[in-house]
Amino acid sequence: MKTVIEVSRLTGVSVRTLHHYDAIGLLKPSEVTDAGYRLYDDTALERLQTILLFRELQFPLKEIKQIIDSPDFDRYDALDTQIKLLEIQRERLGKIISFAREIKEKGVMNMSFKAFDKSKIEEYSAQAREKWGNTQAYKEFEEKSAGKNDTQIKAESDGLMAIFARFGKVTDKAPESDAAQTLVAELQAFITEHYYTCTKEILAGLGQMYAAEGEMKQNIDSAGGIGTADFAASAIEVFCK
Repeated sequence: MKTVIEVSRLTGVSVRTLHHYDAIGLLKPSEVTDAGYRLYDDTALERLQTILLFRELQFPLKEIKQIIDSPDFDRYDALDTQIKLLEIQRERLGKIISFAREIKEKGVMNMSFKAFDKSKIEEYSAQAREKWGNTQAYKEFEEKSAGKNDTQIKAESDGLMAIFARFGKVTDKAPESDAAQTLVAELQAFITEHYYTCTKEILAGLGQMYAAEGEMKQNIDSAGGIGTADFAASAIEVFCK
């Protein structure tokens, strides 16, 4: 655990900014001591890394919160998007630097403004926003999340992981078995009740995310044992067909 001052020193983010992130629900401390001191664990620091990368790409705080709180958000998938956006940004900055050097070296006015074109990065950024922040599922998720306290949110998360723990106990059976298919139906109902309407189309997409390398897969395998995420994904695929 690190104090807010230690996090500030480590990251270069001011204490005032960290307090603001807490106030708007963007980055809550992992724990608050009886004396009122904010403490941050490694999970919180990982979230802060994600926030800072999106800030580097000029995403507004409100949009960052929507993105990383989206039920479809996966940190490793987001890193791929962030890397692509940063590469586009680096390419654009390189062109601007070359443009400025040309003006300085030649001493002539270049009336071309092509180097300042931001259409490519804006298009890719829009795709990222559309992917995580503007879906009907997210809007429903936001509505259902309104007013929930940390205890309720944790209880729902624990309930979801409990289902995956039960998936882990039936991995010796076939994905199409009654036991596995019953758990898929339970998972779909749980997501619909607590997060958003989980159609078969959405469920199929979630199954693919569970099987992909990333934070979701790690969490599911932690709950049910290694291989649980892949098994659940296979059972979901059968169910959705």
